[in-house]
Amino acid sequence: MWKTLALVATLGVAAGEAHCLTVSNVRTTRGILGIPREDTKFLPGDQIVLSFDIEGVTADDDGKMSYGITLEVLDTDGKVKFRQAPRELQAVNALGGNRMPGYAEVKIGVQQPPGKYKLKITVTDHSAKKSKSFTRSFEILPLKFGLVRLHTTGDPEGLAPVPFPGEGQTLWINYAAVGFDRDEKGNPNLVTTLRVLDEDGKATTPKPLTGEIKGDIPKDVKALPMQFALQLNRSGKFTVEVAATDKLSGKKAKLSFPLRVARLK
Repeated sequence: MWKTLALVATLGVAAGEAHCLTVSNVRTTRGILGIPREDTKFLPGDQIVLSFDIEGVTADDDGKMSYGITLEVLDTDGKVKFRQAPRELQAVNALGGNRMPGYAEVKIGVQQPPGKYKLKITVTDHSAKKSKSFTRSFEILPLKFGLVRLHTTGDPEGLAPVPFPGEGQTLWINYAAVGFDRDEKGNPNLVTTLRVLDEDGKATTPKPLTGEIKGDIPKDVKALPMQFALQLNRSGKFTVEVAATDKLSGKKAKLSFPLRVARLK
């Protein structure tokens, strides 16, 4: 019921230097390189992304670093419910400095039982034979109609994160619906919308973007992916709202996030 991804991006310490291994700035984000997520309560079918900074990984004379990341899901009694084998990773120090960002992701199964859990991440510097761990608590709620897996990317496949969007780009808004009803033929009927508000809270367009999902959807599909392409025609601070209505049950769900579009000079 658990699927994981743990990785480190970009690059860190200067070649030949040794530092004390530390992990800091731990935060929950909406997708890799995404905006911070304030709550730690998740619906089944959602994903947990922890972002953090790693400092002090030892580099050899060629600037190569060897490290590992281990991920464990624990219950409230500290019993390991899932463990991802250590991922052996390497990076090359291209930009110098002594810090690199790290990420760990857990995808929650739609049938995962509700309850309180803990996520434990361990970072190991293989050259120095040192490790650092941290733990964060989270809760899985009972399944109900809602929107999950919200993240923004620069590609329609949803694979390339865009942490700093700029004017002229196309930003893909990706998310999914869970807990929806099906009709007597086994088909869902969902309407989804996207609305953008400017810094003063005024809608940027007279009508929101609208999409619909219905028809022949396999019965084993428990999370319906949704997507909008947002043309970033100008810079500024905005709020993006995505919403969905289950036409069969009448239930509604909505998520919003801040969007800052950089001006190109």
